[in-house]
Amino acid sequence: MTITRNACRRSGGLFDIDRKSQAIEALEAKTQQANFWNNNEAAQKVMREITELRQWVDTWKKLDRQRQDAADLLSLAAEESDETIGNELIRDLDQLEKAVSDLEFRRMLGHPQDIKNAILTIHPGAGGTESQDWAQMLMRMYLRYIERSGFGAEILDLQDGEEAGIKSVSIEVTGQYAYGYLKAEAGVHRLVRISPFDANKRRHTSFASVFVYPEIDNNAEISVDEKDLRIDTYRSSGAGGQHVNKTSSAIRITHIPTNIVVTCQNERSQHRNKESAMKILLSKLYQMKLEEEEAQRAKLESTKRDIAWGSQIRSYVFHPYNLVKDHRTEHETSNISSVMDGDLDDFIHAYLMQQ
Repeated sequence: MTITRNACRRSGGLFDIDRKSQAIEALEAKTQQANFWNNNEAAQKVMREITELRQWVDTWKKLDRQRQDAADLLSLAAEESDETIGNELIRDLDQLEKAVSDLEFRRMLGHPQDIKNAILTIHPGAGGTESQDWAQMLMRMYLRYIERSGFGAEILDLQDGEEAGIKSVSIEVTGQYAYGYLKAEAGVHRLVRISPFDANKRRHTSFASVFVYPEIDNNAEISVDEKDLRIDTYRSSGAGGQHVNKTSSAIRITHIPTNIVVTCQNERSQHRNKESAMKILLSKLYQMKLEEEEAQRAKLESTKRDIAWGSQIRSYVFHPYNLVKDHRTEHETSNISSVMDGDLDDFIHAYLMQQ
């Protein structure tokens, strides 16, 4: 109990809860001013800041209440010598300690982009069906991680493989600090397994690349001139029934100055596909702007090397033994089924702590 009490006290100091509460009051006072909504962009920025601060304060207060509840339960267990209550208390304290640690860790995500939503893309490497199947396995892994982490996910664009797997996918991940966490996954992922597509049951190595962009809204400091865009429409391919062959609802947008090309065909509505494609384009342009401003292009490009041997950030070995190993941090586990089911917290934490 002492550890958890100290952790809550330490967290309260680290997060400056009183100061954050005062900041909320000051910002809320601004919202009461008569001309507050005259500048919608500035008003939205204030509202987002209030939301962020309130989340810190409310989360910490919730943890402190849980600590007090645990203290009361401890007193009850001591009075009644009830072993059942004691076991329940130990479980509650373990959960509380982890929640406090997670909150302290989240505080480390201090880059302005970390709090944003993310757009995660996956592309298979060379190898046809093998790599496309691996890309689909990674997609499932990340969707499970997103679900476990309490984030939201929407597939913006999905291109199916000819025989199995996928050619590419773009996923919008929503929730505070989605980008801060998922940026740890950018790079090449390597799979070693007995191929289910090889009649001779030989071992194959496959590669797929993952990249993560911070999502930005249309009010951010990225402006795109319409005449810099080439917008093409075409008929969707893949699953979707007869409708996909009747209308040209898929969208391809080319940003001519940078030659960035984005596609979206996941919705039946051409308008919705265009919105999603623009969202991806703006995020990519914003990422490019950050690279230029922070002079980190070389560092960022190092995570976008050839999707092949020697460039992987993580290896997933299914045969002749079970092992998932991150080559940047040396963190590893033999519980490969858990990892493929979305249990990525230890890998992500190890990478972010190293940074």
